[in-house]
Amino acid sequence: MHLPVLFFMPISDMKPMSLLLLKLLFLGLSFVAGDDHKFSYSGFASTNLTLDGTASVTPNGLLELTNGTTLGQGHAFYPTPLRFHNSSDGTVQSFSFSFVFAIISLYNDLSSNGMTMFIAPSKNFSSAMPVQYLGLLNSQNNGNQTNHIFAVELDTFKNMEFQDINDNHIGIDINGLQSIQSHDAGFYDDKNGTFQGLGLDSQEAMQVWVDYNREKMLINATMAPLGMAKPKTPTLSANYNLSTVLTDVAYIGFTAAMGKINTRHYVLGWSFGMNGPAPAINATMLPKLPPRPHPKERRRLRVLEITLPLATAVLILSVAIIVFLLVRRHLRYAELHDDWEVEFGPHRFSYKDLFRATQGFDDKNLLGAGGFGRVYRGVLPRNKLMVAVKRVSHDSRQGMKEFIAEIVSIGRLQNPNLVQLLGYCRRRGELLLVYEYMPNGSLDKYLYGEVDKSTLTWDQRFRIIRGIASALIYLHEEWEKVVVHRDIKASNVLLDDELNGRLGDFGLARLYDHGVEQETTRVVGTIGYLAPELARTGKATPLTDVFAFGTFILEVTCGQRPIIQGTEDTQVMLVDWVLEHVQQGSLADAIDTRLKGHYNVHEAYLALKLGLLCSHPFASARPSMQQVIQYLDGHIEPPELTAHQSFQALALMQNEGFDSYIMSYPSSTTFATVSSISGGR
Repeated sequence: MHLPVLFFMPISDMKPMSLLLLKLLFLGLSFVAGDDHKFSYSGFASTNLTLDGTASVTPNGLLELTNGTTLGQGHAFYPTPLRFHNSSDGTVQSFSFSFVFAIISLYNDLSSNGMTMFIAPSKNFSSAMPVQYLGLLNSQNNGNQTNHIFAVELDTFKNMEFQDINDNHIGIDINGLQSIQSHDAGFYDDKNGTFQGLGLDSQEAMQVWVDYNREKMLINATMAPLGMAKPKTPTLSANYNLSTVLTDVAYIGFTAAMGKINTRHYVLGWSFGMNGPAPAINATMLPKLPPRPHPKERRRLRVLEITLPLATAVLILSVAIIVFLLVRRHLRYAELHDDWEVEFGPHRFSYKDLFRATQGFDDKNLLGAGGFGRVYRGVLPRNKLMVAVKRVSHDSRQGMKEFIAEIVSIGRLQNPNLVQLLGYCRRRGELLLVYEYMPNGSLDKYLYGEVDKSTLTWDQRFRIIRGIASALIYLHEEWEKVVVHRDIKASNVLLDDELNGRLGDFGLARLYDHGVEQETTRVVGTIGYLAPELARTGKATPLTDVFAFGTFILEVTCGQRPIIQGTEDTQVMLVDWVLEHVQQGSLADAIDTRLKGHYNVHEAYLALKLGLLCSHPFASARPSMQQVIQYLDGHIEPPELTAHQSFQALALMQNEGFDSYIMSYPSSTTFATVSSISGGR
């Protein structure tokens, strides 16, 4: 470099402005190292290297490029940029590197990627990637001529995308990681010229020399174990004009990168020379490498490397399971609420309480099942009250809304002969009705011997008939609305702990105001209890309940189902069967034989007469429930059924086609047919 003539003028002759320019010139020259710049580091304590990423200098002076961080990368730069181009012709000057390095892995003969010594136009490596890109380049700029990068790589991983020769090689790289020349790591013995391999990840320190000859445009890279003189034969050579690669001013340094294997890349010493050999590195002053992990320590670390990810995965999975269970728990107990339900709030139970009360609706608590749902026994957790919980499925949102409004209205019914509806719970597509628990179950099981109990006495039977009659008076005449039950039968009469009858299951009930004519609706009910006019008009009225009650009286008195199975697959209506006994004068033979004659004759005959009277085929001929109670209480005498009247009634029923209509269906089958629908369920 030629100094300006200004430097040879006597300082005393210089003007102050000239002195200032001289100072600025010296200051500017200090920012770029000159043509013959040299340095040598035997350890890096108290040096001013520029570091980034995972790179650091340890307390004993080791330059640690990676610290074991997964997918980590580190960079170390000589702090001052160097001028590589000759000032006279602009070609790259000769230079020489030397450095001592070591790669220490947690495992023998297995490490994560490698490191490079590089020359680059900038210290900005923020876009560089770890793993196979060695912290030097990335997938977008790898191979670009605009990189202006020269590097020597020490690679411990075979990457097919870069056409690596193996997983233990040294390579010369120009602007990319696909080496222009590569060779197995090792050296040529000066004595016999044989090649001696070196393991880059052998955990031992090794020295590398990199030389560029400007005249020959030759790059040599030489390796040797630490302490050995530089071999005469380089490990690999390449002819390349670096004047087409390097910028005039550039930085020198090291990069290293990791994958998932715990590996540390160290530089122990470093020297550089421009236009001459790199100064020798004093091996005696190099910092010591950290001790290799003891086999037990390596095993412990390996266990940690295996168990920590597993533990993390288990933790994440556990959290996910907990969240899933909490969400499922929320959904399990989730309920639907609408504004219109606010007025019914006091009658609503939480699904969680009902779920717990029935032990998750366990089958061991199942009391019965039918077309309208399943009924479970339960104990409310808060007050230990025994309840019966009925689960009713419903597809229609509007239908569910009407059903709830109606059922909760029925929940306000207060009569000792009705099964009390305590409340309800609503979920998506499901309604749960909560009733007071009747410990003795339904009446039909006692009438037909389905429970191991003694036969109901006549007094108990007559009390049950009287109680259901009282319940129907309340529903038809005494409550604020007219309630037509539409499904009166023995299986819907439940017995309390004193064997008193309670009318339950209002799933088919219809409500309407007093004095309002009932609208046509679906015909629903159970075969054997359906009044004949229902098939014609589709209108459920108190008198259709009276017809079903008449059949119920005969059922309780005779101990027979509404449709009696005869011989040769024939079926006989219970009403017809009783009328036949009236015709034959053998009314006593119609009374349940299991009573063995232990009954009040007057009450039994009264019950049979009322049963036939209430089951009259013409609705106008049936008594009201108020009259039925007066008959039962003996305040008035029922009309006598003469033989003529009996045959007339039977003929009327047959002429109406009711007998053959009923016979086409099995006993105790719920029947529903559509006449014209204008409301109801």
